[in-house]
Amino acid sequence: MIPERMVAAVDSFPLLAIPLFMLAGELMESAGILSRLVEFARVLVGHIRGGLAHVCVICEMILSGVTGTAVGDAAALASVFLGPMRQEYDEEFGAGVVAAAANIGPIIPPSAAMIVYAIMAGSSVSIAGLFLAGLVPGILIAIGMMVLAWAIARRRGYPVSGARPRARDVAVRTWKALPVLLMPVVVIGGMVAGVFTATEAAAVAVVYALAVGFLVTRELRPAHLWPALVRSGTTTSIVVVLIALASGVTFLLTVAQVPAAVAAFLTSVTTSPTVFLTLVMLFLLVVGMFLESNAAYIMLVPILHPIAVQYGIDPLHFGFVFVLNLVIGMLTPPVGVVLFVVASLSGLTMERLVRGVWPFVLLQFAVLFLCVYFPSLYMWVPRLFGY
Repeated sequence: MIPERMVAAVDSFPLLAIPLFMLAGELMESAGILSRLVEFARVLVGHIRGGLAHVCVICEMILSGVTGTAVGDAAALASVFLGPMRQEYDEEFGAGVVAAAANIGPIIPPSAAMIVYAIMAGSSVSIAGLFLAGLVPGILIAIGMMVLAWAIARRRGYPVSGARPRARDVAVRTWKALPVLLMPVVVIGGMVAGVFTATEAAAVAVVYALAVGFLVTRELRPAHLWPALVRSGTTTSIVVVLIALASGVTFLLTVAQVPAAVAAFLTSVTTSPTVFLTLVMLFLLVVGMFLESNAAYIMLVPILHPIAVQYGIDPLHFGFVFVLNLVIGMLTPPVGVVLFVVASLSGLTMERLVRGVWPFVLLQFAVLFLCVYFPSLYMWVPRLFGY
């Protein structure tokens, strides 16, 4: 029975969206879009104190609409920003900004994490609805990061590195970055309008990335295609193997009636949906410190999602705060995947990197708090489109 369930778990049409979105991100990065994004962001916010930090955050906001992953974005941002930031700021601050900014990747749509959650939760959660739920929190985190970076730069006396831009410069940089800026509009807009599904949107993103790379930037070469396929395939294989193996565990847990036992225990502790949500968020906070996020989705969503529905919690609300909590866990030691990537690329020890990133982690937890207890803050966006 286990092999049959493993095959059935990954024989999923929606699951195709993960490798396709990852491939689209790889192609766009190979197409030289990051340099255009940097110049676009620099002309917008480079003249503000702590300008490089603001440029990094703006670039990640746009990059998030292309890749949907934190680890890949961390590597891309680190390769561009760590060197210049080291010259203008202290190493801990620069590396902390890069790590925290990369974490916006799975929050602003598209998001591989949200796709995994929706697949594990079943038909009661829409991938497009989760995508739309991430818009406002992602923007809040980005704005909060910029305000915090400005305050830190002012307190530490970091220099202002750029002049106020002219209107002509803004227009030129915007025009050059326009093909990249339009990609999230095409992909997410097509899903919301019902033109295509999440999986079809991922395929459209790949075609769009190829068109931009070959026809617009003209930096994408046929030699880039195979490495991009290998990298996206390798990352996808990790997720797929986890899903396949976890399906057997989920089956055993169901046979052993573990979800029913957990539900009975929680309902005996509290009948309040708010208290239940608080307990789950505290539990996920601990889980995020020690367990890789994809493994946590696959192991815990089949257990906790049905219980949340029993408590009368909106599946979309529960799903998004679940994802956001575990995404923040990618920045919390000792098992913070994004921390490991940035630490290895920056040469900093984990202790020094944590000192640089902790103010931004607290900011992300503050946004999580708002999303948990004030869902109307962000749920109006998916509601606006009928989710």
